Amino acid sequence: MNTIVQWLLHLLLRFVRTLDWSLCAALFALMAIALAVLYSAGGQNGMDLVVAQGARYGVGLAAMWGLSRVTPLRLRDVTPLVYAATLLPLLLVLVIGTGKHGKHWIDLRLFYFQPSELLKLSLPMMAAWYLDRQLLPPRIGVVLATVVLIAVPTALVLLQPDFGTAMLVAISGCFVLFLAGLPWWWFAIAFGGVAGAAPVAWFWLLKPYQKDRILTFLDPESDPLGAGWNIIQSKIAIGSGGMTGQGWMQGSQSHLDYLPEHTTDFIFAVLSEEFGWIGVATVLALYLFVVGRCLWIAAEARDGYARLLAGSLGLAFFVYVIVNGGMISGLLPVVGVPMPLLSYGGTAAVSLLAGLGVVMSVRNHRPIHG
Repeated sequence: MNTIVQWLLHLLLRFVRTLDWSLCAALFALMAIALAVLYSAGGQNGMDLVVAQGARYGVGLAAMWGLSRVTPLRLRDVTPLVYAATLLPLLLVLVIGTGKHGKHWIDLRLFYFQPSELLKLSLPMMAAWYLDRQLLPPRIGVVLATVVLIAVPTALVLLQPDFGTAMLVAISGCFVLFLAGLPWWWFAIAFGGVAGAAPVAWFWLLKPYQKDRILTFLDPESDPLGAGWNIIQSKIAIGSGGMTGQGWMQGSQSHLDYLPEHTTDFIFAVLSEEFGWIGVATVLALYLFVVGRCLWIAAEARDGYARLLAGSLGLAFFVYVIVNGGMISGLLPVVGVPMPLLSYGGTAAVSLLAGLGVVMSVRNHRPIHG
């Protein structure tokens, strides 16, 4: 009996040591808030959504714990394989995928799998793997090679088409370049090139519904009952929350079905309506803590690969929050980007928690030298 107890205590101690509990506390708080808001937003199906999302969190937490135990050296060794393995589903989804405005998900019967979400982890891993082997700051040849590594999966996501996810995937790779010491003016030139190519994209690349999203962003009141409906209702929900909100399960916009996609892309508007400025400030503070903790861990890393990877994952997390927050408040076009851990969805939650497991691995194995 004593042997069993000692074994269980040893197992528990190993479990505790591999996780960053300050980071875990923020994540647990975010997930608890998410489940509460999801239960309210789901209406009659609220409990079903909570159970399904809770199971997804469980899978994500298991992945987070498993990756936190893997050394950065081992992750670096398998990075090219992981990168290649995540490109294959991107090709497959173009053949058998399904989606409202393209082919974004693969129906696995038990659940829908979104291959592009995996790139939010595998692409920064690959960019960090390549740049860690080069003389830093990177020279033009290295930069161009890294751009190719970023451009290939980004192009595959654009073919789905999924502009929002493609943008986030590309940004996560660019953060690795930035952390590797690439001067800021390179990014200014790249931004200028993208801006210059905007007319070409408008006439030749963007789908009609994507053009509608941009036009709606510029003037949502031009079609208040059509294309502008989503963002107008989202703004009403945010504004009606006031300081303390209307109360849990008392949000009029979501419960009267005025607010679209209120369990996924626009769930942050439900939070704003029901919990007000206090709820929004609390969630944003938790998000900032997660980002700050990731950057702190990256700054303390002694391995180049680990430092680039942890830093880029933290910055990418920050961008996800900014894009969704700007989207629901009318500051950015609606591009279908979920709010991290808050929006209902499986692949996004699992991939995000897995990425934070990698960050915890960096923290656990700081003595590693590359």
